[in-house]
Amino acid sequence: MAKIPVEAGKEYEIEIGSLGSSGEGVGRYNGFTVFVPGALPQEKVKVRILEVKKTYAAGKLLKVIEASEDRVKPECPIYEACGGCQLQHISYKGQLKLKQQQVQDALERIGHQKNLKALPTLGAENPWNYRNKVAFPVGREKGKTIIGCFAKGTHRIIDASHCLIQEQVNNEAITAVREVVEKLGIPVYDEDRHTGVMRHVVARTGIKGKLMVVLVTATPKLSKEKEIIKMLRNRLPNMVSLQQNIQTYRNNVILGRETKVLWGSPTIKAGLDKFAFNVSARSFFQVNTRQAERLYAKALEYAQLTGQETVIDAYCGTGTISLYLAQRARKVYGVEIVSPAIRDAQKNARENNIRNAEFIVGDCTKVMPRLYQQGIRADVVVVDPPRAGCTEQVLKTFANMKPKRIVYVSCNPATLARDIEILEKLGYKAEKIQPVDMFAQTSHVESVALINRK
Repeated sequence: MAKIPVEAGKEYEIEIGSLGSSGEGVGRYNGFTVFVPGALPQEKVKVRILEVKKTYAAGKLLKVIEASEDRVKPECPIYEACGGCQLQHISYKGQLKLKQQQVQDALERIGHQKNLKALPTLGAENPWNYRNKVAFPVGREKGKTIIGCFAKGTHRIIDASHCLIQEQVNNEAITAVREVVEKLGIPVYDEDRHTGVMRHVVARTGIKGKLMVVLVTATPKLSKEKEIIKMLRNRLPNMVSLQQNIQTYRNNVILGRETKVLWGSPTIKAGLDKFAFNVSARSFFQVNTRQAERLYAKALEYAQLTGQETVIDAYCGTGTISLYLAQRARKVYGVEIVSPAIRDAQKNARENNIRNAEFIVGDCTKVMPRLYQQGIRADVVVVDPPRAGCTEQVLKTFANMKPKRIVYVSCNPATLARDIEILEKLGYKAEKIQPVDMFAQTSHVESVALINRK
């Protein structure tokens, strides 16, 4: 076995060739892979090696010897410490190029797609203040309440008074909750001891800046509930919903299964294109409204609907894609395992006057065969799964229905590429991949794939 050419604690000059999936620079020293956070492709950097494994090493960026033309000064004053963004040191034009390459690399290395080319990334008009949802942990430091992102690679909270990728109303909500928790002395959750009350704050901004605030607690009882409601209502005039989510488990999952309304509405109205959606505390909804409209328009284009098709929207959430598809389909069936999301979807269809969409609670692998047994044949399947992608059983369920095409919306190029290769063995061939930048300043990229039956 060849000797590893780098040692922990020593410094080396390394040329960076690409970006990793978390936005870190990937270089080689004598053929050995070295990951360097903060380094960019086409840069020569000085690195101190921190960790050495059998097949790779990780290092700390000490100095940029030859800088990339895409390197810029980060806008955020806490960027170096905070783990929320990974690409603020790259120009926005450079971010779009790198995300296209990220998708392309996954297609070739994981999906083994030699002839499939990722299209240029669809960028945002404004890559700042775009997030309509924030979910920040709550902690204590030096005797004060802090709320913000975790530091990179840790569970140490970096207090964030003004996050540059959040809509301003969300920043105001975080500031207000921080003040209220501090003033009322609400015990803050300690994840090591599993003690305290306040774990996370979730805020959503909807139509016309209306606000939902969700206080995630480690205990069913929220002390000083009436004072909290009164103080937040005074500080946040745009707030239309204040809820408590109870998360008693000792894990990293933000939201628990039980949510109760403390004041106001159980849902908030979110707008996409000409539609208005009811979104509850636990429902999934795209965090970038303007880019979501472009994403769904592309999904609708790839679906190639003429008005005669039956469409199944797997993982339909609150029915956002379903309602887009229903404009041009004969019938749309939305399938989702989260019951509150289906209730939201049904309400959304009624309120948007969509009569050809039906929503079903359940697991795709069970619901879709049942629909097939009832004589329902999907001409098009649209799928927008979690980051883990689809299980092989789900993909087989899709293929067994023999739709003409599958439109796959993905937030993870690696699992998209893996699933494309599986679908190829099941008789389906990916024809187009369109990356869409839903998460500017971060390493994440959304994609829409058109996959036709061979």
